[in-house]
Amino acid sequence: METHNVNWETLRKQCQDLMMSLDVPESEAWTIADNLVDADLCGVESHGVSRMSIYMKRLKSGVVNIKGESVITQEHPSSIHWDGRNSMGMVTGVKAMQRCIEKARETGCCFVAVNHSNHYGMASYYVKMGAEAGMVAFSGTNAPPNIAPWGSPVAYMGTNPLAIAVPTHGEPMLLDMAPSVVAMGKVILAAKLGKMIPEGWAQTKEGKPTTDPNEGMKGTVLPIGGPKGYGLSLFMDVLCGVLADAEFGPHLNNMWSDFENPQNVGHVFCCIDISKFVDLERFRDRMQQMMTEIKALKKNPGVEEIFVPGEIEQRRRLQRKRDGLELHEVVYNEIRVLCEEHGVNFIL
Repeated sequence: METHNVNWETLRKQCQDLMMSLDVPESEAWTIADNLVDADLCGVESHGVSRMSIYMKRLKSGVVNIKGESVITQEHPSSIHWDGRNSMGMVTGVKAMQRCIEKARETGCCFVAVNHSNHYGMASYYVKMGAEAGMVAFSGTNAPPNIAPWGSPVAYMGTNPLAIAVPTHGEPMLLDMAPSVVAMGKVILAAKLGKMIPEGWAQTKEGKPTTDPNEGMKGTVLPIGGPKGYGLSLFMDVLCGVLADAEFGPHLNNMWSDFENPQNVGHVFCCIDISKFVDLERFRDRMQQMMTEIKALKKNPGVEEIFVPGEIEQRRRLQRKRDGLELHEVVYNEIRVLCEEHGVNFIL
């Protein structure tokens, strides 16, 4: 597998320049690029710069609003309803989480629901913002159908992720997970790179196991824990779709194939101000105690280290910032071609 080692800040600048070539405002182009590159730094390549091609295509087609003109439609002491006005999900997501943090400082907690949005990248990006501001932070989003209700081969819910983070004395403890064995993005990336997928990731549209990512894309990914993953996905659609008054399940338009109709994706964000319940430094001290105790536990045979949620991704982020990112040849060439098509200087 041929790869190209690239500097993460240079890659971010490259993606920002590409977005700006379509008249995306500079600050918003930076937000989108930062979210994508952070996914690659963490090792979540399915949500990284491999998505630049589809984002650029959707922006260029006009099916996504280039200007981030989202607005608050309802605001109460501890809640906000936000209309994304079909702007890029990352742009609306950052604005919504920033306001969520502000209101939680005032009232102790805040819940924000967003509709008329688009794919917002990694959910962890937003909860990290909240945890770094001294909050218990939660976020989730919905997606077009990729998971079947338990007992059916027919997709109905998306791989609707949820993320939660809390502050510590170091990097936040952070969980970011899909209710499926893997996110559909990993199946899509495997197909793009010409790789097979492990058995147990997906099933065909007939409900049979498959290792072919193309068949998996036509079928569904499998929920974690069987009916439990199904239930998690369904309730995320309740929050992000029904409560937010966005679309849900099969009513969400497909990002990869529909270039005429907006997706109307929904997101939710929640912040709890820790200082309204317990001294923030005491909270951090006790989190440190918890993590230290967990990491000191007896290990199973063959296990070298016990990790807490988010620890592996943070180590990978630091290592890749230091040593560079390895971009697959396919993704590297996609970015190069995008630069040629949009008259942007290729700097990788």
